Amino acid sequence: MIKILKHGFYSTIQDLGRFGFQEFGVPYSGAMDVQALKLANALLGNDENSAVLEMTMVGAKLEFTCETLISVSGASMQPKINNKKVSAYKLLKINAGDVLSFSSPKNGFRTYLAVKGGFQTELVMNSRSMYQGLTSCHVIQNGDELSIQSYSDIDVNHYAALKVNHNYFEETELRVTKGPEFDFLSEEQQQNLMSFQFSISSNNNRMAYQLEEPLENSLEAIITAQVLPGTVQLTPSGKLIVLMRDCQTTGGYPRVLQLNATSLDLLSQKHTGKVCSFKFLD
Repeated sequence: MIKILKHGFYSTIQDLGRFGFQEFGVPYSGAMDVQALKLANALLGNDENSAVLEMTMVGAKLEFTCETLISVSGASMQPKINNKKVSAYKLLKINAGDVLSFSSPKNGFRTYLAVKGGFQTELVMNSRSMYQGLTSCHVIQNGDELSIQSYSDIDVNHYAALKVNHNYFEETELRVTKGPEFDFLSEEQQQNLMSFQFSISSNNNRMAYQLEEPLENSLEAIITAQVLPGTVQLTPSGKLIVLMRDCQTTGGYPRVLQLNATSLDLLSQKHTGKVCSFKFLD
């Protein structure tokens, strides 16, 4: 069991997501940075879909009541076990009574904590991903207890750490393909969309990232149509909205671009004021 001493700013349990229910209006959800989730689980030998703790902007403080193994990936939130610094992307041994703490990230925006065997929390529609109105809680709170499996008698010195290139936290190019309504834009609008550098507004969360700079827009709304995580919508005011993991399943704004999976991970590690631009996939 893990006791939540401090929940951080916005911490949730996530796996790869909830698939097969979009026709009923259920979002995909899942980890914002899928690659970080997979790396954390791989270090532990977990199934890649094992549930992890996703922490945003400010990390949590956790007390373990049993022995286990953990790994940390994503943004550098300076993890500590019993106030002693430990490394990310490395197998770490936890003893009963140990306290794991995090702070604000030095780079990136979201950090992932994986435990051996995955978090054994509520399973809804084949996923443990928290989502408001669907799971019994949508964020962890102080005093919560999260169920995990106990593991002991494993020598972590026999396991290697991973070296990860953290330059992707600073990467600004988002790779995209044309959205269904891209060709409805004028040539000038298309050129501006693909040449401007946009900054992330304060309106960013697990549902969507709104970009600050407007793009001249003369397009009319479309009939409600399917959207996906990574869909870039153009609003009547000219604002661009990039849909993220908890996005709705349909929308009525023109879909001008579609991010690939890697760029969606990259964007999830950016926060207000960071910049980005779009580039077509080769």
